[in-house]
Amino acid sequence: MKTKLKSSYVVGYDGGDHVLLKDAEVVYEGDSILYVGKAYAGQVDETIDCGNAVLSPGFIDLNALGDIDHDILHIEADAEKSKNLLWSQEYMDHGPHEAMTAEEEAFKSLYAYTQLILNGITTAMPITSVFYKKWAETYEELAAAAHHAGTLGLRTYLGPSYQSGMRAVQPDGEIRLVWDEEAGRKGLERAVQFIEEFDGAYDGLIKGMLAPERVECQTEESLKQTKTYSEQLDVPIKLHAAQGSFEYHTIVDKHGVTPIQFLGKLGFLGPKTGIPHAHFIAGYSEAKAGEGDDIGILADTETTVIHCPLIMGRHSGGLESFAKYKRSGVNLAIGTDTFPPDMFQNIRTGSMISRLHEKKVEDSTFADFFRAATLGGAKFLGRDDLGRLAPGAKADIIAVDLDGYHMGTTDDPIRTMIMSGSGRDVKLSIINGRIVMRDQQIPNVDLKEIQRKGQGYFEKMKRAYLERDYQKLPEQVLFNSSFPLVDALENDSRKDYVKVSKESET
Repeated sequence: MKTKLKSSYVVGYDGGDHVLLKDAEVVYEGDSILYVGKAYAGQVDETIDCGNAVLSPGFIDLNALGDIDHDILHIEADAEKSKNLLWSQEYMDHGPHEAMTAEEEAFKSLYAYTQLILNGITTAMPITSVFYKKWAETYEELAAAAHHAGTLGLRTYLGPSYQSGMRAVQPDGEIRLVWDEEAGRKGLERAVQFIEEFDGAYDGLIKGMLAPERVECQTEESLKQTKTYSEQLDVPIKLHAAQGSFEYHTIVDKHGVTPIQFLGKLGFLGPKTGIPHAHFIAGYSEAKAGEGDDIGILADTETTVIHCPLIMGRHSGGLESFAKYKRSGVNLAIGTDTFPPDMFQNIRTGSMISRLHEKKVEDSTFADFFRAATLGGAKFLGRDDLGRLAPGAKADIIAVDLDGYHMGTTDDPIRTMIMSGSGRDVKLSIINGRIVMRDQQIPNVDLKEIQRKGQGYFEKMKRAYLERDYQKLPEQVLFNSSFPLVDALENDSRKDYVKVSKESET
């Protein structure tokens, strides 16, 4: 079946970069694009007129929301309160356990993946929190995630996370790493088993990946084996590294080099390795030690940096700067890594942070970030059939509505949709030639029911933090509200209300 999409703007591809076409069309058949241009001469079975919209390649989110977001609990916690949200040594000594049921853990990916689709994400490499987990992701919850993604039609790169260590807070507030190397080995075995079973499932929508948790929580043995399996299984690796002070200075103190240099010496870096964040490097404004050219190492090894500007900006960090990494030849991709999984908001935030560092626009434009969210992600995945609208590419297409009054006037449609738009302006999403969302509705999915269940999951997950807290703070202290939550104001009486109302009328 051939389908033609018509729109006022199309983001085409000329073989080297994105280009814009006005009053153009895209034709696809099956899972592949046949034509991008202004006058398709052949017959089609269906025509969808998207009107005043931008037809764009779908976004590639390499650190995508994979659960019910936990960051809302962390977003305004100061340095001291952040410790209360980690595991306590007391909790570790009594044996950590799963806070959520298997059914609840299976549900969370359904919640997350519907959010991704609604925001125009067509290819995702999800991440989930282990703050409330027994140790890391289970095989079963990733199997459920694969089935949810396949059923919804979302292209995903999946694999259960694993780790050999976990940060634990001591009674005096000191943070130390607690090790269980056997758990790390078993976790890697589960990840390999998952890849062997699910890689290529659902007509190729599900692909395998290796997801070791944070670099400071890995042994050298685990990292080396991960790299070996990546080559043997031909799957990408995603490892969080160079993302925070504790991790950075722990690695420097232990190995005498920065995390990026440590991974480079192990032979871990390379074209199949993606590093979310990668901003806490030698020369970073908060680095108290460490020398060398980490950016140069990333560029020379062809390692991809997965930039997550929104969540890092919320936590007072980020690349110094995106433009500097780009000029150095580092392949840059984008991850949303938090709620909402809104690529428009991430591009705006990332561009702003980079311009603040650079004091100029060059290499920090919306177009630079748009490339990272499409072509940069596709390059890391080794997929020249993703991240672009061109004949032969996969039919992963979104339509961004420009008709909303909030969009304002249109000069350059890319600037307009990035400046004024959000994920809620994506009105059509097609993945692998299948319409997976239209007018912010997903076929056969009750979003209201998912929202209700998601709130229940979140409340239960939130309570799990209380038993892990090393100080056992009361809930109202650990999770303080922005303003005091009161039942009534001192002058809140019906008599006073009636009096004020009558005076107002007079």
